[in-house]
Amino acid sequence: MKRIVVLLAFALTSCSYFEKQVPNEQELLQKELKAINWNQVDEYPSIAECEKLTDATQRKQCFFEFLSSTIQQKLDTDTLSVLYPELDTIEVKITVNPDATLVFEPQFPQDSTAYDKEKIDSILRVRLTDLPKINPAIKRGIPVKTQFILPVIIRGE
Repeated sequence: MKRIVVLLAFALTSCSYFEKQVPNEQELLQKELKAINWNQVDEYPSIAECEKLTDATQRKQCFFEFLSSTIQQKLDTDTLSVLYPELDTIEVKITVNPDATLVFEPQFPQDSTAYDKEKIDSILRVRLTDLPKINPAIKRGIPVKTQFILPVIIRGE
């Protein structure tokens, strides 16, 4: 009888050794949020031609080269070089939204009054409309908004 009582007591107390603490949901969430680098994306924006590349660095370079050359080609046919012959490079802030829409904003020095900012902005908006589909950046499997500044060389004729 003593043995049964001892075995029963042992069985009841040993079950507590197998119990696992269920982690707190909020603690897990906070830990995961701290582990995420919010300043980097898992995949940069891309176009179909660059999707074939498997190396992330090559894909990124392919995308930026494509975008830079396409913008330069579209602005070559315009009057920017005629209106502003001293302007050889313009920095354009490009926003790629999660829905794959693009926003182009010319960037000028704060004290710049030499350029008609509205006119340059208008030319960019008109010329940079029919670009191929750009896939947005991906962060943890979700399309996200990305912004970057791209220097665009204005070619004079």
